[in-house]
Amino acid sequence: MELDPSPRAGTGVRPPPAHRATTAHLQAAYPFMAEGGLGDGGAYVGRDLLGGSFCFDPWDLYRRGVLTGPNVVVVGQIGRGKSTFVKSFLWREQVFGRQAWIVDPKGEYGALAAACRATPLRIFPGGHLRLNPLDLPRASAGRPAAEEAARRRSDLVCSLSAASLGRNLTPPERAAVDVAVRRVSAETMAPTLPAVVWRLFQPSPDSARDLRTDVKGLAADGRQVALELRRLVEGDLAGMFDGPTSPGVDLAAPVVVLDLSDLYSSPALGVLMTCATAWLHAALTEAGGVHRLVVVDEAWAILHSVAIARWLRAGFKLSRALGVANVAVVHRLSDLTGAGAEGSEQQRLAEGLLADAETRVVFGQPPSEVSAGRELLGLTSTEADLLPRLPRGVALWKVGRRSFLVQHRLAGSERRLVDTDAAMREWAPSPGERP
Repeated sequence: MELDPSPRAGTGVRPPPAHRATTAHLQAAYPFMAEGGLGDGGAYVGRDLLGGSFCFDPWDLYRRGVLTGPNVVVVGQIGRGKSTFVKSFLWREQVFGRQAWIVDPKGEYGALAAACRATPLRIFPGGHLRLNPLDLPRASAGRPAAEEAARRRSDLVCSLSAASLGRNLTPPERAAVDVAVRRVSAETMAPTLPAVVWRLFQPSPDSARDLRTDVKGLAADGRQVALELRRLVEGDLAGMFDGPTSPGVDLAAPVVVLDLSDLYSSPALGVLMTCATAWLHAALTEAGGVHRLVVVDEAWAILHSVAIARWLRAGFKLSRALGVANVAVVHRLSDLTGAGAEGSEQQRLAEGLLADAETRVVFGQPPSEVSAGRELLGLTSTEADLLPRLPRGVALWKVGRRSFLVQHRLAGSERRLVDTDAAMREWAPSPGERP
């Protein structure tokens, strides 16, 4: 770029001497102004406000070396267009043969499922549908070995237990869970949570000997965990994740929705979402050959617990091996740290989760989130100051090290797929009508 050194008309004043700069230098000095775009690969999202059309597909960008991982975090206040973008993007990605599996705690993806001729899998206590979160493929060539399968089941049960108890497990509790899961895994090809709970109450003599204790002592070590997990087996949360997966569950539909809306107000929502997500991740290993977007909406419910956030991050790290793009959807950037203090494990997990998600889509945020945006996303001052001023439907995209301002465009035919304001319009008074 070069400035014209000729005098300004009518002033006799010359501008500064000619200056040349590379595009790279200009981009550093003026964010967004010299960005070349991502190309036309993938689904159309909308208009780059400082360029042309904006398209996105994590697998296309990974193939081209733009990204080293496919995971995505979407952040946005209610009413800023976050959900509209996610649903329309899942719909458009079907053109490229992508499939979407969604953990839906509010029941908002029913219209999208219907448009894809799929029926949401509605899960509620005492319902007809059961999903086994301990499902894992049988050990065989190219599949997890028996030892690895037992370890993964043990990690999940420990995470569920810690989240349910609201604290970290003690070393004796963790050991009791581990030997119980391993014993059940050795006794049956399809371990279930009821079997693990029973083994916590009734440990085997061999397990007790392995830990240099007796059966009575080992049962005492695992009793608090067993009593808490019993809620999922015989208590108020029974009838959802307490047995083998129901036969006939169709995972071949373009969109698979796990509807947990009956439990949205439950204090155990995070635990239940984790069970659902664990079942989906296990099913992914069996259903290979298709690129899938696994969406965890209202992910704050999972991230609220350190133990479960730790487990979720481990799942994020498996995305490339499974050909999966995980999409975590939250309202605020501070949802990613919760109550975690500076330097706490909660904060480190949030930062690690963001590091494993090279694509961050940030819709409007309140002024109180500017500092979190700067710290968690590594935003420049210019980018962070934009967050409270982003209008509805406009998002700051961070794709690797590159930044874009994108206005999401919605086709008229897509509005019925994304409408979450129908209830507000239905109850709105007509002109002249008293409320």
